[in-house]
Amino acid sequence: MWLYIIFSICLGGVYNVDTNAVKSVSVTEGDSVSLNTDVTEVQRDDQILWMFGTRDTRIAEIYKQRISVYDKKEKFRDRFSVDSQTGSLTIRNIRTEHSGLYKLQIFSHRGTSYKRFNVTVYAPLPIPVITSNSSICSSSSSSSVSNCSLLCSVVNVSAVTLSWYKGNSLLSNISVSDLSISLSLPLEVEYQENNIYSCVINNPITNQTTHLDVTQDLHPSRFLYALPFSAISQCASPSGSIEMKYNVAV
Repeated sequence: MWLYIIFSICLGGVYNVDTNAVKSVSVTEGDSVSLNTDVTEVQRDDQILWMFGTRDTRIAEIYKQRISVYDKKEKFRDRFSVDSQTGSLTIRNIRTEHSGLYKLQIFSHRGTSYKRFNVTVYAPLPIPVITSNSSICSSSSSSSVSNCSLLCSVVNVSAVTLSWYKGNSLLSNISVSDLSISLSLPLEVEYQENNIYSCVINNPITNQTTHLDVTQDLHPSRFLYALPFSAISQCASPSGSIEMKYNVAV
């Protein structure tokens, strides 16, 4: 009985503790992100401590309702702020260099609470560019079907997937991890009525899409040379991606 009482008292000083739990947060570079403490109102004797990185570098603190900010190396350059009422941390105009592990410690009369956030910042995605590759469209001597060779390209990308779609059907894709490289994906198509192809680049939080209308853009009679497409219009799609219609300059 006494062991149970003592054990309960020892545990009473720590609440909401899960040192292995990490909340994943994804955000696009240039946006703002808030890391919430889930505290309704900071009390006078509460201490809230924010740390960043594998070395647990202290970046902000609330103690006796006074906010202190630590950024000696100017990594954040006045981009973050701490809410005086809740202690939540907000980072504005976030950059890829701000990706990493953020740790929160809350000391109060109820005990000690811990939270961890793994923040991943993704660079904005470029709009895929569709160009011709070698002979754009050629007819087979034994068939009236025209074969067309296309190439979809993006530059300076990392942690993305580049894909070709025919309507809603995935045809092919290629992925790259953390390296910043140029990425290209070829596609051989046949000229047929009412076929729309799309080249899509995406990361875990957003995408950009370029559409190609075969009927309008790949008719064999319109090609004299292997030339890249030139954009003639741009509009926003309901999904939030950028759609571009292409024509051929000859």
